[in-house]
Amino acid sequence: MKRRDFILKTSATTALTLSGFGLSSFTSGKSKRITILHTNDTHSHLDPFDSSDDKFPNQGGAAKRATIFKKIKSENPNTLIFDAGDMFQGTPYFNYYGGALEIKIMNMLQYDAGTIGNHEFDNGVNNLADQISNAKFDILNANYDFTNTLMNGFTKPYKVFIKDGIKIGVFGLGVKLDGLVNKSEFGETVWNNPIEIAQDITKTLKNDLKCDLIICLSHLGYSYPNNSQMISDLDLAAQTKNIDLIIGGHTHTFLEEPTVVLNSQGNEVIVNQVGCYGVRVGQIDFYFDAFNQKTATSKLIKV
Repeated sequence: MKRRDFILKTSATTALTLSGFGLSSFTSGKSKRITILHTNDTHSHLDPFDSSDDKFPNQGGAAKRATIFKKIKSENPNTLIFDAGDMFQGTPYFNYYGGALEIKIMNMLQYDAGTIGNHEFDNGVNNLADQISNAKFDILNANYDFTNTLMNGFTKPYKVFIKDGIKIGVFGLGVKLDGLVNKSEFGETVWNNPIEIAQDITKTLKNDLKCDLIICLSHLGYSYPNNSQMISDLDLAAQTKNIDLIIGGHTHTFLEEPTVVLNSQGNEVIVNQVGCYGVRVGQIDFYFDAFNQKTATSKLIKV
């Protein structure tokens, strides 16, 4: 009988426990804690919403996000900050600065990596290259082939981070552009099937690079109707192996707690997404014991 990777529990903070061990087993002084903070679809919302806003009064804003990041990093220096795409488009900041201000702010907030959303192409692939060239964080995408564009060389398929001796492999995936983005905007960018690419990348991260934790930054979208041809995060989780956490974007899905999906080997994958516009930050804490058995807890932070 195959042992489950993650067991979802209900509590003030959601606890996701690997290999059937309780969280309390790993929260002693001997455990290692890796904190993952994540955002998606911030869409150029650098300021808080107005107090009169119907949905998000006084919520969001890069300054408040910075305060949250700083506080959590001070509590645990083994923290990584990721974004799942669509940094651009949504306020006059993008119309005026073309994405330059968004990248500058993300540099200041000390993001470690992000992936590319479809709206990053809104001013064309050449403008995207201009803006991404100023990023001080890694831009990860494994399934866009930028060979014949100015974006060639500005992305990496994956990156391995090491925190407290724990190897964390992170890779990025993007949504199919044809039919979603004008051809004139994405140019000669070639989209490759994300499930096939993920199988190859995770094999490298798990078997060759010996990563203890594998994370996908996905701009595929959380889920779609059964008759849709689109590939979602739930599809990705179910049809692959080796991924521990999928940080999603694109569909602006507000999850109160992560979804747990069985992968192709019957092990469980955490899938999370925190809506849009920077009004929420996701937090996933992984705890590793002396044998690198891991547990995880999740928290949704209102900005």
